[in-house]
Amino acid sequence: MKFEHLVQINDPLNPLVDPMKREQLWAGIKRRAESPKEFVLALDSVELFDRDADSLGRALTFGKLTIRDRVHFTDRHQVRYEIEPSPEVPAATLTVTIEEPVPEQLFVRFTYDVKAVMGAPPRDAYYDEFVKQAYVEADVDAIVTIRRLIGEGAL
Repeated sequence: MKFEHLVQINDPLNPLVDPMKREQLWAGIKRRAESPKEFVLALDSVELFDRDADSLGRALTFGKLTIRDRVHFTDRHQVRYEIEPSPEVPAATLTVTIEEPVPEQLFVRFTYDVKAVMGAPPRDAYYDEFVKQAYVEADVDAIVTIRRLIGEGAL
């Protein structure tokens, strides 16, 4: 399943939305990768390992399920998550890209590519639509959390 959506960050026509600077947005997107418990309520634990300047490995535990991934950073522009396949979880990627078509007009593009689980029956369209909606809601919630962290002075 391939899927993408765009979230507008700054809206010059809406005075009720505080504008965000690119540096703040980048800090929030990076924090989502480095401190996922702040963004994912169902996450029981996270282990960060094998870190260098441009990437880190993670093990995310949800109850009895552990998801391992590698996160790659392209400074102030993109975060790419590469999920390792397991019997319970298909290989997948999530790419989070900051777009700025004109100065200070910020958007975030979320691009998902989820492979089929080997040996599993094909998913139906209804299930895929449900998953897509869950991704959109999680990503919008992440932006809300970034705004809250900025308001608290944490970013």
